[in-house]
Amino acid sequence: MNIKTGTSLKKAGVEHHYSGTDFWIKLKHAATAAGRELVEKSLWLYYASRRPDTPAWAKAAVYSALAYFILPTDTIPDFIPGTGYTDDLAAILAAVATIANYIDDDVKLRAGTRLNHWFGGDQDS
Repeated sequence: MNIKTGTSLKKAGVEHHYSGTDFWIKLKHAATAAGRELVEKSLWLYYASRRPDTPAWAKAAVYSALAYFILPTDTIPDFIPGTGYTDDLAAILAAVATIANYIDDDVKLRAGTRLNHWFGGDQDS
């Protein structure tokens, strides 16, 4: 996370433990197990948070959801086959719904490019 974002979120009173590096590591290692939808929506959030016009409150929602995703312990442990990522998906989808106005075609295109790199294919993003 950059200093500017961290500072504005701290001013807003938001405690978080989001790390861009940890996000990319978790996403890369969990991509197959987590599934295409979770990875796609996580990428939407990440790229939407990088837009200069995304306000601090929306970034706080994004970083909270992504922090939950990268936490090693959560409500349903990620290693449980079939259900391990359902709580992570719920948090990600809630954040997507919250900041939907900041997820534009450019965000989806950038996410789709990365997604196709990992999953391959010409599936719609």
